[in-house]
Amino acid sequence: MRYLPKSESDREVMLRQIGVKSIDDLFAAIPPEYRLKGDLKIPRAYAESEIVEFFRDCATGSAQGYATFLGAGAYSHYRPVVIDSLVSRGEFFTAYTPYQPEIAQGTLQSIFEFQSMICELTGMDVANASMYDGSTGAAEALMMAARLTGRHKSVVATSVHPEYREVIATYARYQGMPISTVAYGKNGRVDLDALEKGIDNETAGVLIQSPNFFGTIEDVAAIADLVHKKGALLIVSIAEAVSLGIVKPPVEADIVSMEAQSFGVPLGFGGPYCGVMATKDKFVRQMPGRLVGQTLDRNGKRGFVLTLSTREQHIRREKATSNICTNQALVALMCSIFMTVYGREGLKDLAKQNLAKAHYAAGEFKKAGATLLFDGAPRFNEFVILTKTDPYAINDKLLGQRIIGGFPLKKFYPDLGNASLWCCTETTAKASIDAAAKEVAL
Repeated sequence: MRYLPKSESDREVMLRQIGVKSIDDLFAAIPPEYRLKGDLKIPRAYAESEIVEFFRDCATGSAQGYATFLGAGAYSHYRPVVIDSLVSRGEFFTAYTPYQPEIAQGTLQSIFEFQSMICELTGMDVANASMYDGSTGAAEALMMAARLTGRHKSVVATSVHPEYREVIATYARYQGMPISTVAYGKNGRVDLDALEKGIDNETAGVLIQSPNFFGTIEDVAAIADLVHKKGALLIVSIAEAVSLGIVKPPVEADIVSMEAQSFGVPLGFGGPYCGVMATKDKFVRQMPGRLVGQTLDRNGKRGFVLTLSTREQHIRREKATSNICTNQALVALMCSIFMTVYGREGLKDLAKQNLAKAHYAAGEFKKAGATLLFDGAPRFNEFVILTKTDPYAINDKLLGQRIIGGFPLKKFYPDLGNASLWCCTETTAKASIDAAAKEVAL
């Protein structure tokens, strides 16, 4: 707050205390010719990210790093510098995971605040902070649905992140849990007719992703109605957490599994990430991971404790709902600081920036001659284009301009041919979009 000017009411109080009526009276002793009568001839105010970039340019003479259009579950967002300053504070240090509340109040409170904010974002009643990442969270959510329903089958949309599906297949193989898939339609969303046919009386849970792997936002309400009519539970996976700043939370879901990396966790060779699971209050006993609760001590002072811990280490193995043996407290703390810094309105503005840049890029690529797949369906900050040129060749040319291009989809969706997935965040510059559009046109 030390850099923020005083409010008008603050100034009035100060002037009264000094004994003058106005700022002009205060400075009356200064000859008029020495008083500033207009704005200083300096550049406009910079955002923190622009200031950092400015000093990097000054130090090196050229911009550092690469512009990137990669998304596909790992997103390049600006990290406020305050995050790294706060996560290292002693209040959040603890020698081990927070089993002893008397020595881990800082850690416990940070997890509690994280859980609370995640509940607000997702529209769920309870949340944990103890999943490795979004992929393991999705797999654990399907197993949770099986425990809750007493059924053993699961249905997963093919528009769910392909690597999430690979992790789920590994889990399911050793859980004896049959997994079937449901295709996406021409609009890139789950095919509702195919989904209805794919659910039977043994289906425990249905997993979708929204925004899905193609960046398209699913009709969660319609899917939920269909799933619930069949007695199954709906799980919604969210890989791009920033989308919740503007996209309606999936309140119709029974379980939400989310990757919170976008909330201030740096990209670093695949990790660490921050998996989250949120659910309805009535399902909390079957939720894996740890839950921190708020209570009062014998002196009436607020404190925090580990309320639920569902690992086999603490309870009988046959009653355990998880064997996850770490708590993502550090990265959860980063996310909490990020959400606190941005706040409700800041997160909404951030999401709007992402949406606007992706909309502009999709339009420019389309003008350049690329085909925009799944056009007309609602989307967030990712979109799929189809090009005449192989996307790998396009990316090779862009690398020469220090630009990392989109994600070629041939590996996971060979039927889409030369399609590639492109992502724009608030860090994507207009110049980079325009440069990429020229290469896409070739």
